[in-house]
Amino acid sequence: MTVSLNKLKFYAFHGALPQERTVGGDYLVDLSVEIEPTTAACEFDELGGTVNYAELYAIVEEEMGQPANLLEHLAWRIGQRIRTEYPLVVAVRISITKCNPPIGATCQGATVTLDM
Repeated sequence: MTVSLNKLKFYAFHGALPQERTVGGDYLVDLSVEIEPTTAACEFDELGGTVNYAELYAIVEEEMGQPANLLEHLAWRIGQRIRTEYPLVVAVRISITKCNPPIGATCQGATVTLDM
């Protein structure tokens, strides 16, 4: 079973360039977590048998608030926290898009995707 949060929007201060850390920019995050289907969630309609969307969002929001040089590192931090805090999670897929990255060209975004 997959639980996903799509197109989460953040204004954050990630990047290797000093300007990125000072000015900041817009980011989009897509998160999917894979869990084993449980009787508690599927048959008995109980939250304890799945992951709480709001809690997943809170982890992403907290990590997005802590600057990183690389999106790769940021995605790894988010994935590690989720895997550590939720034993039901067997896999995480996270994509982080830096909107309008400073690459000297017109670009809607640069995305890093991590599967773990």
